[in-house]
Amino acid sequence: MPRSDGEPEMLPGLRATVADSRAKAAATRRRKAAEAEPAATDPVARVLVDLPLAHLDRPFDYLVPAHDADAAVSGARVKVRFAGQDVDGFVVERVAASDHGGRLSPLRRVVSAEPVLLPEIVTLAGAVAERWAGSRADVLRLAVPPRHATTEAKPSPPPTGPPAARREPVAWAGHDHAEAFLGHLAEGGSPRAVWAAAPATDWPAALADAAAAAYASGRGALLVVPDRRDVARVDAALTAVLGEGHHVTLTADAGPAARYRDFLAVARGARRVVLGTRAAVFAPVHDLGLVAVWDDGDDLLAEPRAPYPHAREVLLLRAEQEGCAALVGGFARSVEAQQLLRAGWAREIAASRATLRGRVQVSVAEAGEREHGARLPRAAYDLLRTAAPQGPVLVQTPRSGYAPSLACERCRTPARCATCAGPLALTTATQPPACRWCGTTAPGWTCAACGHRGLRAPVLGETRTAEELGRAHPGIPVLTSAGDQVRSTVPDRPSIVVATPGAEPVAEGGYTAVLLLDTWLHLARADLRAEEEALRRWVDAAGAVRPGGRVVAVGAADHPALQALVRWDPAGFAEREAAQRAEAHLPPASRLATVTGTPGAVDDVLTLLAAPDGTEVLGPVPVGDEGDEVRAVVRVPRRLGVELSASLAEVQRVRSARKLEAVRVQVDPFSL
Repeated sequence: MPRSDGEPEMLPGLRATVADSRAKAAATRRRKAAEAEPAATDPVARVLVDLPLAHLDRPFDYLVPAHDADAAVSGARVKVRFAGQDVDGFVVERVAASDHGGRLSPLRRVVSAEPVLLPEIVTLAGAVAERWAGSRADVLRLAVPPRHATTEAKPSPPPTGPPAARREPVAWAGHDHAEAFLGHLAEGGSPRAVWAAAPATDWPAALADAAAAAYASGRGALLVVPDRRDVARVDAALTAVLGEGHHVTLTADAGPAARYRDFLAVARGARRVVLGTRAAVFAPVHDLGLVAVWDDGDDLLAEPRAPYPHAREVLLLRAEQEGCAALVGGFARSVEAQQLLRAGWAREIAASRATLRGRVQVSVAEAGEREHGARLPRAAYDLLRTAAPQGPVLVQTPRSGYAPSLACERCRTPARCATCAGPLALTTATQPPACRWCGTTAPGWTCAACGHRGLRAPVLGETRTAEELGRAHPGIPVLTSAGDQVRSTVPDRPSIVVATPGAEPVAEGGYTAVLLLDTWLHLARADLRAEEEALRRWVDAAGAVRPGGRVVAVGAADHPALQALVRWDPAGFAEREAAQRAEAHLPPASRLATVTGTPGAVDDVLTLLAAPDGTEVLGPVPVGDEGDEVRAVVRVPRRLGVELSASLAEVQRVRSARKLEAVRVQVDPFSL
């Protein structure tokens, strides 16, 4: 029935629904009215939107509502409306007006008012994206860890007390110009150095001393090392030098809460000394005074995700951008570090020849100097026999496992699986050979070439090596470190430690001797950096000896890399490599980029590329076994590197706007 006021009578439930709808509509109108009211000061926020599309790699202007005026600070995380969906972004700037002629969309909401993206990191992200022909969105995913709201709500306490008094930098003893470098750093200067560490150097303590010098001048320090084991060593050294609570470590395996907690401590300025692996290069350190990288030739410092920057190069960009000191150190010398010296960008810190002769004695045992039936030359056995009773001896072998490859005992034809043609291997002394690809066992294997049934192992893994050395030296413990069973340390007592490259444990007090096996296997890699990487692995192992220790390498004594090891001259070897690469127009003398994708996509990139004069295009050539992808190499002189990166970035933007098939562009890839 109609009501007396003429309105139709509604059921109670329907009446409540209508009232609720009207309330929601009123709330929506009030919210939109509030959003329409801009902030009184700097009402425009420039936002870097988290979008993977290259043609959208620029800040976009949004209106800052009045109710978000205090929260939408520079560096804050926000949600914005873009192309009909809510996406994440960072406020990079607040300005009074926009260049956009139309109506600005308001910020959807401020996710967090915490300024996690500092202006200097915004500038660095732009420089990295430009240098490696990538996008800032990809760089920011590397630079800013995911938010952890519970952690963000907690304060970052300041250091518990003043740093420990600066001590005498004993770890730098014997290195020329080290005292001047540290003194200049402590006085607030910004020296740049390439450091060739002498063997038996306590390099974690030396890095900690450099960080302490920068910290003493009222500035921050950023130390980057290849892996988590190195982080643990330098972490202990920093604690010993600075005291508790003055630094943080940033590593990917720390867990989301701990990693974000330490990141916030740096961004808030509560900690100004940072140690970490490659992602730590973007740490927002306040008043940065020193950037340092150890063992810059390690491939772990090359980022495997787009835009594929290298930690050393990012740190050098920061040094230029923020005017701070730089230190590139290691037992080995990369060609890129040598280029810094050749260009005059940095000075050298190195030990004198007298210091080197007193620290280590290196010799080569020819692989052919073996007794009948023996694997090792007599010099290698003599080294183990005399050095192992005095303390731990390190034996570096290139392969893990037992016998990772097999061949016919008679004709040396590689042993292959009858099912899938994969390589056969032995995992233990008691199991039959099995395929490394499909796992099929081959107890009755017969050579397809000569019909012989006997097998030999051209290469032995660390397990078999340890087994043989244990039989030859029954009174001495034999330990292994490889694969997923990596030891951190070994005690200072008689033992033989068999380890693969990169898995060598730290010996308390240093190793009495180091034996390098199968050096030919390192040199057999088909890679631009094969010889450089081989020497780096050898000197990294040899550098772990105690003062006066001995090193014996089993290989061909006339090889230039082994000769550099004998002379302990990584700098001379790097200079030789640099000269050869300059003649061949290879990095770092040239700027080089690879374009990888389907044949049509790569051809499209090369067609669109407005490369500078003097550009060379090599390829395309097939990549991998499948053959569905090709790779082209684009090369220019070093002086045209900026133009090449800009041209590649422009091609990526054009192809992204046209929604064409993606390709992978890598500028100066770590390996070729």
